[in-house]
Amino acid sequence: MPVSSPAPSGLADRLDHLDESRWVGLVGKLDLADKVRLLTGATLWALPAEPRLGLHAVVASDGPQGVRGTGEVPGETGLLAPAPSATAATWDTALAERLGRLFAAEARRKNVDVVLAPLVNLQRTPVAGRHFECLSEDPLLSGALGAALVRGLQEEGVAACLKHFVANDSETDRTRYRARIDARTLREVYLAPFERIVAEAGPWSVMGAYSGLDDGIESAPVLEHRRILRGVLKDEWGFDGAVISDWAATQTAAPTADAGLDLVMPGPDGPWGAALVDAVERGEVDEAVIDDKVLRLMRLAARVGKITAPWTPGEQPPPLPSAARPAPAGESEFAALREVLTRGTVLLRNEQSLLPLNPGRLGSVALIGPNAVEPYLQGGGSAYVPAVRTVGYTDGLRAALPDDVTLTVCRGGSSRRHAPFIDPARLTGLHAACLAADGTVVGEEVRPTGNWGFFRVPDDVHDVVLTGRVTLAEEGTHTLEFGCAGRFTVVLDHDVVHAGADDRGIELILESSHNHPATHRHTVRVGATPVELRLRIDLRVVDGEGYGRFVTAHLRHRPPGPTIEDEIAEAVEAARAADVAVVVIGTNEEVESEGWDRPDLELTAQQHQLVRAVAAANPRTVVVVNAGAPVLLPWADQVPALLWQWLPGQEAGHALADVLLGHAEPSGRLPWTLPARATDVPVPHAVPVDGVVDYHERLHIGHRAYDRAGIEPAFPFGHGLGWTTWSYIAAEAPEPSVPAQLPCPAGGDGLPVTVTLTNTGPRRGREVVQAYLEEPAAPGEPVRVLAGFTVAEAGAGETTTVTLTVPWRTFHTWDDVHGRWHPRTGPCRLRIGRSSRDLPLDVGLDIGLDIGPGRSPGGSGQEPTPRPAR
Repeated sequence: MPVSSPAPSGLADRLDHLDESRWVGLVGKLDLADKVRLLTGATLWALPAEPRLGLHAVVASDGPQGVRGTGEVPGETGLLAPAPSATAATWDTALAERLGRLFAAEARRKNVDVVLAPLVNLQRTPVAGRHFECLSEDPLLSGALGAALVRGLQEEGVAACLKHFVANDSETDRTRYRARIDARTLREVYLAPFERIVAEAGPWSVMGAYSGLDDGIESAPVLEHRRILRGVLKDEWGFDGAVISDWAATQTAAPTADAGLDLVMPGPDGPWGAALVDAVERGEVDEAVIDDKVLRLMRLAARVGKITAPWTPGEQPPPLPSAARPAPAGESEFAALREVLTRGTVLLRNEQSLLPLNPGRLGSVALIGPNAVEPYLQGGGSAYVPAVRTVGYTDGLRAALPDDVTLTVCRGGSSRRHAPFIDPARLTGLHAACLAADGTVVGEEVRPTGNWGFFRVPDDVHDVVLTGRVTLAEEGTHTLEFGCAGRFTVVLDHDVVHAGADDRGIELILESSHNHPATHRHTVRVGATPVELRLRIDLRVVDGEGYGRFVTAHLRHRPPGPTIEDEIAEAVEAARAADVAVVVIGTNEEVESEGWDRPDLELTAQQHQLVRAVAAANPRTVVVVNAGAPVLLPWADQVPALLWQWLPGQEAGHALADVLLGHAEPSGRLPWTLPARATDVPVPHAVPVDGVVDYHERLHIGHRAYDRAGIEPAFPFGHGLGWTTWSYIAAEAPEPSVPAQLPCPAGGDGLPVTVTLTNTGPRRGREVVQAYLEEPAAPGEPVRVLAGFTVAEAGAGETTTVTLTVPWRTFHTWDDVHGRWHPRTGPCRLRIGRSSRDLPLDVGLDIGLDIGPGRSPGGSGQEPTPRPAR
């Protein structure tokens, strides 16, 4: 077999304060097996230590809505930030950097060195299950905000892990599909945010995706894709950090090692180990590749303070440099999260200036809706963080409203597909008997709950048997729901009511069905006498490999009670009697989660019914959407005020009260396009066909597709109102003097554009100034692309001038034939305004080339020199 080419030689030669010359010598003293051992995690979250290298264990934690920690501290909680899309909705890189610093402090509190964030995959389809975890549908906005988050984390000594590299943009069959993308689209759209962040912020680690990539030349799982990992990320971009696998994503030894993967997670088991040692000894992988990986991991460890002087195995390691551990999170951190949320809240509609409300003129408020009673604070899956505190909408409004204002709360019907977990008062407790393979009881536990989700067991447990009694007292029809993962049998009073035989093991974790198993409904009619049912659930233990061995069982219950129609009628009466009605609708963990994509963009029918009925009863109705990803709002133009509050995190209620009562301006702008109809969505799903997701839309992602098709969305990309109005006065782009560079930079400097605008409204406000590049119409080209943005702030009546920067990369296209960036030339224009569809200012440019001495036109990588058209 051919021997792979050695690792880039420059890594060992680029010596800096990390003293890599000494490391090269230390690594050279280890034998091959010892070096390979360092390339697979030691545990679910920790990397191996190696005394002879002075290497201490580096610890990672999930993000990006907070820092969850490793789960080793029972009951540990943490700061729960708004979902990443809410951060992107601020369009404010300075605020994003501050949030990164907040995450870094939280990481240090939990002894975490690497935060698995930010996620900068693009929101290609609005039904993507992890849409809420992504920043934006736009590559420029995602790259700018992602770079800011990375800077905030790493300037405080905590590593960011940029993910998921690359084109892991949907959840359906995410561990198996191949993304088929042409080279230009890959470069200009899906690689673009990663490249900018690598260039501007230098992330210390990057996570390789579960999915695969077909770029027209090489088709392989991303972790085996040599062209993309080694060729682009490491060699071309000069990334000097560690490439880490997504958890349990690595399936092979030599192909992944040779492609550029540096670390297999989790551990201690995995496909490398002895198999990789054998591959090196057979000549399939050069040992220099292994040395390069070890050096990258040492570089990561040094950057987070986990390298000391070497010590002898078995001895006590030298103490790590002491660093002040941040005090427990408190009110200042809570206030920072509250600010991120208010700044990211988008005011979509505000007829007759209904908002902000004047608390001095309120006598009563009706707070209505399923999400008003039970807010959806964070998305499901690996982003989950047990919050240090949560402030719901009821508590937030009660705290903010004057004492003499009456607050009435009505649910208006459940919006859930599943029943809630059974009330512990209805259980005699569920007894868990842990059985060995021969049926011997090796452990027991009793829990007064119906939620036995991800119940971990020791290695000697083969089966778990849950037994208990369920008492149903109310007269009427009760519904029991049973949901289990893997192989199981549910017996109710000697009758088998549900069973499963799924032996896929770790796949149950990777698709998140262990968190949200499909359920079976069983109805029980209760008369005047309570009914007691004997329950037995037999569960075969699932081997989750690095995630451990576990069982999952959910017991849910819905008692007899009011119908949805009854609850809506109650809500209408409350709205009619109130001075203002606030209706909070949205999604929940059944809808938006890692592990699966949504079937559509619909809210439950009863939520639409509720909004229409309340708005008809009270003309002063404010609708708040509590959702991370787009949902269809067919009544949007029938309600006077409409707010989008995302998946808001722990400060939901306080932030909403701040906005409703005018204590803070909702200055957010949409980081994606909200469709008016399902049929308008450019990419309605991402379901693989024969194992392939074809990116057929090419460059036309999100708002670009709406512009190309001439479709009017419900609300366009970049849209958002506030407490004031703005008049755009003038824009100017000075003629720059830009030297030719090879290659064209992904970040850094660009064309400065100054914009003058006036706050024409009654209050101080914040405006997001947006610039879009338009070229003469050409087949296959976008109508316009986001080219730059900045935030302006001014008092009532004040005029201000701000400067935004259009990166030089914006004036280039990827040349498929020659495999390089090619400058655009000729006339174009910058359109400037407050959304992709509201662009009152126009700056004409004539793009030429600053060739520089000794260069000739048409050469590779010259900087274009945009000049204002005369």
